[in-house]
Amino acid sequence: MTNDTFDYVIVGAGAAGSIIATRLSELSDVKICLLEAGPPDRHPLIHLPAGFIKMIFNSNYTWQFKTEPTERTGGRAVNVQQGRVLGGSGAINGMVYNRGQAADFDNWAQRGNPGWDYDSVLPYFKKSESWAGRPGRQEFHGTDGPTKVTEMDWFHPLCEAFMDGVESEGIPRNDDYNGEFQEGVGYFQRFIHKGRRHNSANAYLKPSLKRGNIDLRTDAQVTRLLFKGKKAVGVEYRHGGQIRQVIAERELIVSSGTVNTARLLQVSGVGSAEVLASIGVDVVHELKGVGENFQDHFSVRVVAKVKNSLTINELARGPRLIAQFARWATGRPSILAIVPSLIHIFAKSNETLDLPDLQGVFAPASFKAGYVGVLDDYPGMTCGFWPHRPESVGYIHAKSTNPDEYPEIQANYISAERDRHVLLAGMRLARRLLRAAPLAQYYDLETMPGDDVQTDDEWLDYAGQVGTSSWHLCGTAKMGPATDPMAVVDPTLKVHGIENLRVADASIMPACPSANTYASTMMIAEKAADFIKADQSG
Repeated sequence: MTNDTFDYVIVGAGAAGSIIATRLSELSDVKICLLEAGPPDRHPLIHLPAGFIKMIFNSNYTWQFKTEPTERTGGRAVNVQQGRVLGGSGAINGMVYNRGQAADFDNWAQRGNPGWDYDSVLPYFKKSESWAGRPGRQEFHGTDGPTKVTEMDWFHPLCEAFMDGVESEGIPRNDDYNGEFQEGVGYFQRFIHKGRRHNSANAYLKPSLKRGNIDLRTDAQVTRLLFKGKKAVGVEYRHGGQIRQVIAERELIVSSGTVNTARLLQVSGVGSAEVLASIGVDVVHELKGVGENFQDHFSVRVVAKVKNSLTINELARGPRLIAQFARWATGRPSILAIVPSLIHIFAKSNETLDLPDLQGVFAPASFKAGYVGVLDDYPGMTCGFWPHRPESVGYIHAKSTNPDEYPEIQANYISAERDRHVLLAGMRLARRLLRAAPLAQYYDLETMPGDDVQTDDEWLDYAGQVGTSSWHLCGTAKMGPATDPMAVVDPTLKVHGIENLRVADASIMPACPSANTYASTMMIAEKAADFIKADQSG
């Protein structure tokens, strides 16, 4: 066994870890060790946006996690993969830039987390962003951050007709849902720059490695955190068949993602005494909330066959695909450089609401039933929705201290009655939008679920058969004051009751934002880095 000593040790080189390491490296007098369980991000499909659908099922670069089956998911386990590669889930996600609603962050603050209201976090969103879209949006967008955020540059007649149909349903156009308000329909903003994925590993970490004070170690899976009493002092990790240790003299930061952060804390002795006893781990410090409060967005899609138009289904095959490659290689818009879902819809499940509680997506493409990632043989289009702010919560519990054994993941999708009502409204809205008059020249017939599905029970049965994770996992080390018995970290992201240990990733979110979680995770990392720097200077 070997060990090394650093000022800071960061576990996980994903969306958060890459940013925190970069910002700490701006301090010239510190040494940082950044540990990533997965390999370097050399696979070409990581950087090709269209490679998303292949990479997310590649076990060499992902944790192939699954939830426990439930009656609400038709007895199915649901895939909840996470990135296991430099860049983390940002190397295999859908590249959508979506912050959420101002009210989401105001709610975090109201739960006893001062400094996390929208006005306080907006500067951190802007700090991470270099807006490359239309000018004149500086009030809500950053212009000199590391990460390029771009607007759609590939257009399809189905998309325009679909948005016309959404407007006919009384939902307005909104070409900047990250601006003043989040409601309406429009094209997604993306983490894509010059036809390539642009994540925190590319935008932040790789340039910062030139400073020379970050020791990046890939294929280094942390097996446990090390403590002296209730002070975090380092980690143990596996690399090349050897067990090694690194010591953190100032602080240890865990940014392993919602699943692995919870599991790592538990196998290291921080968590519920009951869960720790079940895996034979002595209690270092009891925190009942570790692994609890697990939330995710449960998505269900409606599919229609298309007439009178080519869709991505045809463009992604044979000579047409070769033509798309040629366009991509010469810097022209191409299906190889788009997000999987092109259009957003933010809508209300009923008009009495003040804010949208549904997020929808649309693409001029469809996948074969039961074959995720395999395009249909016929022209197709897809519209799906999920409840924005789920009330259904679950848990993540380690099964053992064996680092190769995945934890038990219970999402309890749509177990809350309100979530079922909102999802029903979303599925029915998806059907209406695909059948709206502006799409009539393209709409042929509904292939999933089909016209036989009409009642609430039939719709919910369909949701149980085909519903999927949106891969927006959060909440298992939630932020809250010491008076909250289920809080794991305080508002500066320090773990309650433990010295020199912080958590900074999507696990600290008290509740899901009304959005994809990647942008918010970047914001959390920027804020965490400022907390750490303030402690050092103080």
